[in-house]
Amino acid sequence: AGEWKGFREKPIQHVVNLGIGGSDLGPVMVTEALKPYTKRDLKVHFVSNVDATHIAEVLREVDAETTLFLIASKTFTTQETMTNAGTAKEWLLSKLSDPKAIASHFAALSTNAEAVSAFGIDTANMFGFWDWVGGRYSSWSAIGTSIALAIGWENFEQFLAGAHAMDKHFLEAPFRKNLPKILAALGIWYGNFFGAETHAILPYDQYMHRFPAYFQQADMESNGKRVTRGGDEVSMQTGPIIWGEPGTNGQHAFYQLMHQGTKLIPADFLAPAVSQNPLGEHHPILLSNYFAQTEALMMGKTAAEAEAELKKSGLEGKELAQLLPHKVFVGNKPTNSLLFDKLDPFTLGALIAMYEHKIFVQGIVWDVNSFDQWGVELGKQLAKKILPELQGAAEVTSHDSSTNGLINSYKKKAGIA
Repeated sequence: AGEWKGFREKPIQHVVNLGIGGSDLGPVMVTEALKPYTKRDLKVHFVSNVDATHIAEVLREVDAETTLFLIASKTFTTQETMTNAGTAKEWLLSKLSDPKAIASHFAALSTNAEAVSAFGIDTANMFGFWDWVGGRYSSWSAIGTSIALAIGWENFEQFLAGAHAMDKHFLEAPFRKNLPKILAALGIWYGNFFGAETHAILPYDQYMHRFPAYFQQADMESNGKRVTRGGDEVSMQTGPIIWGEPGTNGQHAFYQLMHQGTKLIPADFLAPAVSQNPLGEHHPILLSNYFAQTEALMMGKTAAEAEAELKKSGLEGKELAQLLPHKVFVGNKPTNSLLFDKLDPFTLGALIAMYEHKIFVQGIVWDVNSFDQWGVELGKQLAKKILPELQGAAEVTSHDSSTNGLINSYKKKAGIA
């Protein structure tokens, strides 16, 4: 700790990871989940959005003399990341007034040595990885540098060890005991045979609050495909919509629909047996809700049970009859309960790898390529065409009428037209 010094020989106190997609979601999720293991004297920040607000707010919190920027981009050409990197570079030079400062305050997590060098970063401070590693599967690689800095190398090795243990389990365990294969089969069962379009991931641990968002990308970018690996139209539904929030927050937001709505929503409930913060009755209350929700979703409440409750509360006649249908829960809602000892680096690594292998198995069954993401390309291409049109006063007419109208309205409101 403290070995890397800034340009003016001050120890680094802030690390700012500049990335997007897999170069951001994974490190953000892991550092949040493992916050009890982080070095509290080193604060790690993340900037992903090209919206200037994101980087502006982070730069207000850091000191140029004690900040290290990590540019996390495999190609070193990602528009959002390189825009933020350029802004960070300008900011640093405005504060330290010497181009030589770049070498002490920037490092690259990339495979493009030429572009890294052109940016002004010494390639000795470039941490490379295999070019076939997709962003959403890259937290184990150099993209995880921010994780290693946050939790320390020993904990990072435990994180990797947990993933390795799950890799071995996936390879060696028989199907009936193989967690990723069972999860994959259940997802296919409910999606392809019962018409479930979404799958909820519901961690009962506040440290895991970004876990659903991470697997929203990992799953939907991997298996959100409409053609097979051979290029034919798929003959079945493929990847589900992944979403979720931590418990018990979600109970007061969307569980109503899960319990009494018209959608079938399979859900994974995750919880640690031991809390990182054993304060009073907090954890028993949390876990009582964890167990209660899965029981309620499975068992429901019959009309007879609801009627008996209402009569016991003093209701009868017309008033009881009017309220009774609203108190019935049909039940038979599918859930998986994943209860682990404690949320530590090893366990988190194993959980991530478990879901990664689940995604892989489902991709094989659906015959889609889980390791490409051509769906992100069209929007990028159109954005490149639109950007110069936003910078001139001329009326835009090159798109469909809706897009033309929106662009011209924006230019008028922004004082460009």
